[in-house]
Amino acid sequence: GGIPCGVSEMSFFPPPFRERVKSMFYHAYDNYLENAFPYDELRPLTCDGQDTWGSFSLTLIDALDTLLILGNVSEFQRVVSVLQEGVNFDIDVNASVFETNIRVVGGLLSAHLLSKKAGVEVEAGWPCSGPLLRMAEDAARKLLPAFQTPTGMPYGTVNLLHGVNPGETPITCTAGIGTFIVEFATLSHLTGDPIFEDVARKALKTLWKNRSDIGLVGNHVDVVTAKWVAQDAGIGAGVDSYFEYLVKGAILLQDEELMSMFLDYNKAISNYTKFDDWYLWVQMYKGTVSMPVFQSLEAYWPGLQSLIGDIDSAMRTFLNYYTVWKQFGGLPEFYNIPQGYTVEKREGYPLRPELIESAMYLYRATQDPTLLELGRDVVESIEKISKVECGFATIKDLRDHKLDNRMESFFLAETVKYLYLLFDPDNFIHNNGSSFDVVLTPYGECVLGAGGYIFNTEAHPIDPAALHCCRKQKEEQWEIEDLVREFYSLKRSKKFTLTRTSGGREAERHKDSADTSSEGRKEQMNTKQKEKRKIPLLSCPSQPFNSKLAVLGQVFLDNT
Repeated sequence: GGIPCGVSEMSFFPPPFRERVKSMFYHAYDNYLENAFPYDELRPLTCDGQDTWGSFSLTLIDALDTLLILGNVSEFQRVVSVLQEGVNFDIDVNASVFETNIRVVGGLLSAHLLSKKAGVEVEAGWPCSGPLLRMAEDAARKLLPAFQTPTGMPYGTVNLLHGVNPGETPITCTAGIGTFIVEFATLSHLTGDPIFEDVARKALKTLWKNRSDIGLVGNHVDVVTAKWVAQDAGIGAGVDSYFEYLVKGAILLQDEELMSMFLDYNKAISNYTKFDDWYLWVQMYKGTVSMPVFQSLEAYWPGLQSLIGDIDSAMRTFLNYYTVWKQFGGLPEFYNIPQGYTVEKREGYPLRPELIESAMYLYRATQDPTLLELGRDVVESIEKISKVECGFATIKDLRDHKLDNRMESFFLAETVKYLYLLFDPDNFIHNNGSSFDVVLTPYGECVLGAGGYIFNTEAHPIDPAALHCCRKQKEEQWEIEDLVREFYSLKRSKKFTLTRTSGGREAERHKDSADTSSEGRKEQMNTKQKEKRKIPLLSCPSQPFNSKLAVLGQVFLDNT
């Protein structure tokens, strides 16, 4: 079963497996369109559909950027039109604040930022305006009432028409409070409205302030009183994406405070919950073990460790998790570590992506062929156990391979996407900065598509450079025509030397060598600043993002 001599792992695995993953996608996607649209999700055993998280045609929104990653621009364009005409958030529906954010807001933002790449005819102001951005903003505004609490931590459920229902429970899980900064900061940067980033940051900081003396957070908290209701601390269900968003928010926003918060948590997690490269659940105040259980949702952790450069530890934990996959042909929701078996009523595998997500990140970092083997095992398991005539069904019990009548939207948003990206090293998502697009916006010139994409927790990629495209300070707002005209007049006047650097255009005024007085220098500096404001400076940082986010290195460059 080994790889033939002289054949690289990548040339041996990907083409057939990449194509098999593509076929998996279309078997699921086509069946959703045929049997379930416009409902949220496909029911693959009965070949019909159901609304689950709202009534947004959720699978369509969730699958949209996967279409582009698979190279299907025509279907991407068609779906964008369908969503613009058919999705409405003014509905009397109780929606999960967390799920609506990661699936709907995240999916729409990602698709908005990828629209030009997909050949959609974009508005003049793109990426600072556009129909999908307006839809994302509309959906996010419907969630804002949930954040109006004494602590700034949001309720878990909101009615899209009426806001928070009277009598709504104030108990929310930690992840449901700390998983907004990626989408909400992106929205604030693109629209110029700071409210989204502000509420997301406040919620993150409130969780941080309420950590225990030993540096851990629990599972569920009362958003009105900030009292911990479930005091189990771990890296899995109910907490997971809070830690993920501290790291991803730090990278996306180049925010050292968020990263230092995560690194402090990371120390406490290692000290109290880590045993033999497994992570257990402990009491948040005492650090005593409460559940010696591995949850399938925890399998994102090795991928997150890779983002902070902790590759060795990540690989050891990943290999532990992979042994569980090999034991069952999937990851059970809960796995009792000392007993080495499933936990009662938690034997299912709803086709979750987390282990594949970690494999994709780690393969980018290490090129270790074991990670491709995991990908191969996943494709073969899912095809063998889960494939039915109308799609892929959730595995109800990994012991006897009984199926459930559900195909979650994350199967197309995440599981298939991460599998495809594992087997497609040349995908545009893996761009290392060697190619990019230059876009002229009303606020200056902007570089997009250079790589360094940040995946939200539903695997929707956000281009970090886009956050620097839409500065809204009044003195920096230009009409596109004026901007172009001014640039060319400056060029002709020869008062400026324009040099293209890795980050864009820098304009430097020629110095008058005769003017050496401090008064003259001060005057020159003032002139320089005034002129600088007029010149269409590139609004992205001059340091390419891929060098800031080194998979094998530190996230932040030293300022030396």
